[in-house]
Amino acid sequence: MHMYSHLPRPDISSLQGYLSFWNDSISYALRGCILIELALRRRIALVKDPNQRRSPLAERLVEVIDDKQTGETILDEALKMMKGQETDRMSINGWVDLSIGETWNVMKIGYQLKQVRERLAKGLVDKGVLRTEKRNFLLFDMATHPVADVRTKESIVTRAVSLLTATTSAVPPNALDKEGTQCRVTRAVCLVCAAYAASVLDNAFGRLTYEDREAAFQRCDEVLAEFACWPFGSTSATGTGGSRRRETVKIGMGNTPPSGRESVLGLVQEVKREMNGEEDLSFQLIAGVLEVLSKLDSLL
Repeated sequence: MHMYSHLPRPDISSLQGYLSFWNDSISYALRGCILIELALRRRIALVKDPNQRRSPLAERLVEVIDDKQTGETILDEALKMMKGQETDRMSINGWVDLSIGETWNVMKIGYQLKQVRERLAKGLVDKGVLRTEKRNFLLFDMATHPVADVRTKESIVTRAVSLLTATTSAVPPNALDKEGTQCRVTRAVCLVCAAYAASVLDNAFGRLTYEDREAAFQRCDEVLAEFACWPFGSTSATGTGGSRRRETVKIGMGNTPPSGRESVLGLVQEVKREMNGEEDLSFQLIAGVLEVLSKLDSLL
């Protein structure tokens, strides 16, 4: 199952069945996941141009390298829009803003993905993961989508928790998708980073103690910092890259440096093994998307 379908589920309660419609971060993260999915499927990449290297990663231009349809409606719609813009290519930042509807250019109004969350929920209903119910919210009725297949949600939560609580450089097998999945480690990393940026990990960490929960958030912060740059892991070498939103020392955790650094560096090495060479332009695009998501707090 494609990655952007995973994103809302850690935040859907099996009793309530609805996402917060006030959480704009989810919309940004979903569109970012669509770009990541297309990059992982080798449909899009950054433009191969030496002059582009001088631009910030998120401002580099995107091109379609394979317009073959994926069979997924939302992905194919996004791919078609991007192909239609090939004569006037846009940056990673531009595509995320445009597809979310953040544009004042009336000539670009058609380049927007409509009702992504609603269509995504319907697709999960069709696959038996969610079901549809009506709930009354004071003045109006609203369609909600409680979890129908609890095992699917639990498997995603388990993968996220396993990845962010690992204590060695080896990636835990239960943190990865099933065998044979393309770029399993990269998908796992992007999933937790996007979920963190979208602020939907709180429910996923409900099973952890307070200390373990805060340590997992700190770990996710470090993972996002290492993958929201190019080359991956370059913040470790330079000592740059700060915490996205958990910069203060947590109550009850003292001043002890966060553990699990070995695990983060292990993820960097495993993702690099899934790349096509050191200058993989599709993976550079993924780094650019994660850079955009890492700055959501300042954008919203």
